Amino acid sequence: MRAAASRRAAASRRAAAGLLALAVVFVVAAGAGCDVVGGSDSGPSASSEGGEAPRRDERKATNPPPGLPAAFTAGQRLDWSVCPAPSGAQGDGDAPGDDWECATMKAPLDYGRPGRGTIDVAMIRKRATGPERIGSLLLNFGGPGQSGVVGLPEFASDYAALGERYDLVSFDPRGVGGTAPVICGEKEYEGGAACGKHSGELLPYVGTSHTARDMDLMRYLLGDEELHYFGVSYGTRLGGVYAHLFPENVGRFVLEAPVDPTLDRLQDELSQVKAVQLAFDRFAGHCAKAYDDCPTGSGPEQAGQRVTELLDKLEEKPAPTDGGGELDGGLAAHAIANHLDSGKEGWKSLAKALREVMERGTGNALLEEAYDHGPDTQARGTRAGAGARGGTSSGNGTSAFAAITCADSDLRPDFTEAEAMMKRIEAASPVFGETWASGVYLCYEWPFGGESATPDVSADGAAPILVVANTGDPTTPYEGAERMAAELGEGVGVLLTVRDEGHGSYPFNRCATKAVDTYLLHGTVPRAGTTCS
Repeated sequence: MRAAASRRAAASRRAAAGLLALAVVFVVAAGAGCDVVGGSDSGPSASSEGGEAPRRDERKATNPPPGLPAAFTAGQRLDWSVCPAPSGAQGDGDAPGDDWECATMKAPLDYGRPGRGTIDVAMIRKRATGPERIGSLLLNFGGPGQSGVVGLPEFASDYAALGERYDLVSFDPRGVGGTAPVICGEKEYEGGAACGKHSGELLPYVGTSHTARDMDLMRYLLGDEELHYFGVSYGTRLGGVYAHLFPENVGRFVLEAPVDPTLDRLQDELSQVKAVQLAFDRFAGHCAKAYDDCPTGSGPEQAGQRVTELLDKLEEKPAPTDGGGELDGGLAAHAIANHLDSGKEGWKSLAKALREVMERGTGNALLEEAYDHGPDTQARGTRAGAGARGGTSSGNGTSAFAAITCADSDLRPDFTEAEAMMKRIEAASPVFGETWASGVYLCYEWPFGGESATPDVSADGAAPILVVANTGDPTTPYEGAERMAAELGEGVGVLLTVRDEGHGSYPFNRCATKAVDTYLLHGTVPRAGTTCS
């Protein structure tokens, strides 16, 4: 089974589906959150626990971000040192080891008024292992709300071939983990009002466009004239916005499992729930042919009936597990979706997990896949509308997801509009609709307005950007990839179609992996219309 892919994909799907902030109760790191805005001091504060990392001659770029005081550019350098263990806001855990270096970058709180104050941006890197270094490759694994500082060491083996010629670099976006973490409650996620109370000064400045500007400052301080980037799921929105803002600085860019930039947040919810239902139907058809004792029955129609009945039953009486936990209907729906994110490799284990709960009444296997496998969150779903439910999660992923999503989107539906959209989502998927519909209320009564209904990713004049998409993606539907490539602009967006199931294809589909590696390592873009199977 694609273990790393499942972790990354599940984290991206939960965030993109708009459920994370509504469905999690989590423990907030002690002392994190309120005092996130610094003064005008531009000197970086390095993570120095464990001693100084070995130094090397760093490249110097000649094109600083426009409009910034010199204190942020010429007056700042990244002091790399051995990484400490993750903070509570990042999710806790062990230090990543001697191969990793961490640094802190000072960035303006508000790029429109850079003298107003600063934030600290947490960064991590692993130096290129080979002699022919191209530069730095910045990675974002999805979200929003995922810690790149924690995620990169976990997923680095997926990118080992790229790590021979690139320094692999990631960071915590604004509002996340070690970068001005948003806090929305004393100990639990308590909704938008609590976000405003604890992090109100920060909330207007955590949207994707602000993080994209951080990335350009990062590019300059890393010494690169152009930004080389690999974004997955939500990371494609971040990459697309960067390309729009800084088309002249686009280097070798890969956008994998892209979001649809033409859909607003609520339209996206509807599109996603349809995609995950279709993926479930394909699983059910396979299961009926492959197993005489298929737990979902003779095909998609019977599968929908059986699993919907199962979810309703689990909501009334959760299934016990060996560890003392319980599997309710919302958790079970998320578990099924997480299996589907893993592609065909997840189908056998999904059949086994469903068989266990249907025949034995225990939820061990499904509960194991019910939580998001991202490095800093354990998201759980609920079928109880907009209300928060029990469960725990490390890190501040819940608050960060809500804050970034609502900073990006200017949609604030009233009760009537929200209820109408919930009904559409519920009708679109018998298995997942009721669980997914709760995401409609994510930004209801949010204390600040959002930026726009949809992001502008047009990038006229940028270098070619490779867009990679599975035709059977249950989280970011393939049609969105076609639109992403088109919106980037003629001669910019280059679509690589992968005829496969699951959310993301790198490095698991050989054809796609070869195409991506050839582009990132040698600069050769696939021909238009290239398809992998």
